[in-house]
Amino acid sequence: MDPAERYELCIRNLEEVITPEELKVLLETVDHPRGYVGFECSGLMHAGTGLIVGRKMLDWVEAGFDFIIFLADWHSWINNKLGGVMENIRIGGEYFKDCFTALGLPEGKVRYVWASDIVDSSDYWEKVVRILKASSLKRIQRTLPIMGRSLEAGDVEAAWMLYPAMQASDIFHMELDCACSGMDQRKVHMLARELAPKLGFKPPICLHSPLLPGLQGEGVEGVFDEDKGIDRSIRMKMSKSVEKGAIWVNDDPETIREKYRMAFCPPRSAEGNPVLEHARLVVFPHMGSLDVERPARYGGRLTVNSYSELERLYTSGELHPLDLKNAVAEAMIRILEPVREYFKRHPKNLERMLELRVTR
Repeated sequence: MDPAERYELCIRNLEEVITPEELKVLLETVDHPRGYVGFECSGLMHAGTGLIVGRKMLDWVEAGFDFIIFLADWHSWINNKLGGVMENIRIGGEYFKDCFTALGLPEGKVRYVWASDIVDSSDYWEKVVRILKASSLKRIQRTLPIMGRSLEAGDVEAAWMLYPAMQASDIFHMELDCACSGMDQRKVHMLARELAPKLGFKPPICLHSPLLPGLQGEGVEGVFDEDKGIDRSIRMKMSKSVEKGAIWVNDDPETIREKYRMAFCPPRSAEGNPVLEHARLVVFPHMGSLDVERPARYGGRLTVNSYSELERLYTSGELHPLDLKNAVAEAMIRILEPVREYFKRHPKNLERMLELRVTR
């Protein structure tokens, strides 16, 4: 695969690349760039994580990346995930490994690294301190939306100030070429790029995926970015805090169908329509088309071969909201089938996660 093909594979379906020129030079000069995505071990995995970021990780591996899936157990602890109990957080990390393995990213194709693997190093903590000394308190606080915390958060734990510095230190300590994530992590990536030249580190190229909206058409409260468009996408993203709007990668088919039946889906409107967004961001990248099953009196079976065609059919009224919901639900069921099959054979970590949800 030549550099131009690798570049197109790396950037397809991304929201943002910082910067395209740096990425092109990297792919022309390095056969196996080092990239990563970091994940809090915070509960059940939703479709945005598994099917958008997961899909992009497959692309980066195919493009020749030495790719790390970073299981951020210390960061999850700081952010009070799973009750702030490290034993529970480790269970969450093992469950995430299972999910990504089921989605085609087993150990060997990618490397799994725990935050616990690197925090024992004094060199690591030296980087954290240097980052904090090079930053103002206000600058660090501006990055707190990476933790799901509003810019307006008032009751701020002192430990939260460590989180952005640790995340930037992760990038420098693992000597990454590319920091990859959803758009909700861009603030800390900008911090790392800003500080890298001052501290003698390599600025990371940043590859940012779009955020999958929740199905209920409602978002979390707060302000997460100065840019209104980015702020809205973060507030509306699929989230554990708006559970009825989330598709878990482990959901059974009937649960998925029910969630889409109840989804917000304004007739003839693409603006703010989460069901159309799920088709655009998940179904077409994974399947290339969308099959719509309808009774003959309503137009019969239809195969839509592009998102632009789907949007035209829907906004013109040729496609009814219920038909769209049903079609996207069936597509998601097919896409997530490998996860359900994997956990039938390896149920242990999913069962432990479900138990934690009941007992917390």
